[in-house]
Amino acid sequence: MSTADVIVIGGGIAGVSAGAEIAADASVLLLEAEPHLGYHSTGRSAAIFIRNYGNATLRALNALAAPVFENPEGIADRSLLSPRGELLLATEAEMTTLKEYTTGAEGLDLLSAAEAVAMVPILLQEPIAAATYENDAQDIDVDRMLQGYLRLLRGRGGRVVTSAPVTAVTHAQGVWQVTAGGNVHSAPIVINAAGAWAGQVGQMAGAAPITLTPKRRSAALLPAPDGYDTERWPLFGSIGETWYAKPDAGRLMVSPADADPIEPHDAWPDDMVLAEGLHRYECAVTVPVTRVERSWAGLRTFAPDATPVVGFDTQADNFFWLAGQGGYGVQTAPALSQIVAGALRNKAVVPDALLRALSPARF
Repeated sequence: MSTADVIVIGGGIAGVSAGAEIAADASVLLLEAEPHLGYHSTGRSAAIFIRNYGNATLRALNALAAPVFENPEGIADRSLLSPRGELLLATEAEMTTLKEYTTGAEGLDLLSAAEAVAMVPILLQEPIAAATYENDAQDIDVDRMLQGYLRLLRGRGGRVVTSAPVTAVTHAQGVWQVTAGGNVHSAPIVINAAGAWAGQVGQMAGAAPITLTPKRRSAALLPAPDGYDTERWPLFGSIGETWYAKPDAGRLMVSPADADPIEPHDAWPDDMVLAEGLHRYECAVTVPVTRVERSWAGLRTFAPDATPVVGFDTQADNFFWLAGQGGYGVQTAPALSQIVAGALRNKAVVPDALLRALSPARF
């Protein structure tokens, strides 16, 4: 049996970053079910930092994360961000959605249809009633971020065990025992950063029941439109989240922005959902989809209020939730990892109102 002060279950960006921060003053053991870290949602992220993405709680987390992305001391030798921009398009029927999105937002410019087309020249101008542009939306170097946090975790003495799916979580006499990959590990504190499997881990531990719903998000990689230099185009898509596209190493990544509830598994695209999403994209641009070079899907896991669940459980002693990040896991990881480490040190690093908004007790 191996022991540690803290066991982190889940080797995505949430678990690795939290483990790295906790390891500054505690021994950490991180358990990952897959052979590689970041295999599921982290490795399939759209990899963009959008300050105005999500509800008020998520926007507060984005603001806290921004300085770390820009100056990732101890994680990377330079910024983890690079310029991209985000252009969201609204039809006449979506103007209410556009108004709701821009309310309370910062750093957004309202554009006309002509201005939007000037920015992304393959767009059809006629369906666009208005657009909003966030210049400060930036690409995230997710792999460099994950590897940087991993180096920090190991440099602080943290241990990582891969190919170790958790099969049992029990608690007795103030100590948790976690069976993973056929081995038993023990620690006084368990962090549940298991992504789409976080609900299952919570059930094993006898934690308070929290509804966490994995939802599939698909994407396809298309050849760049002939005759266009797409590299400086922003991410662009529907304000109603019916599709979006992003330049990707000389190609275009297009997503149907699907959010279909599904059981946790190694996700793959549904052909019909992908085809329908590509059709919605085609209806907004002048260039047809001629072929798909490859496609993939990932799982984004949501609590009922689409806000992350972060804090100690209300009935399982020293069982800590770090779950329900939805589609915001990568861009909120620098903030949430510091919040987790602060909670374990009994030292709040953010206002109480934000902690209450994240707490499992809200359910």
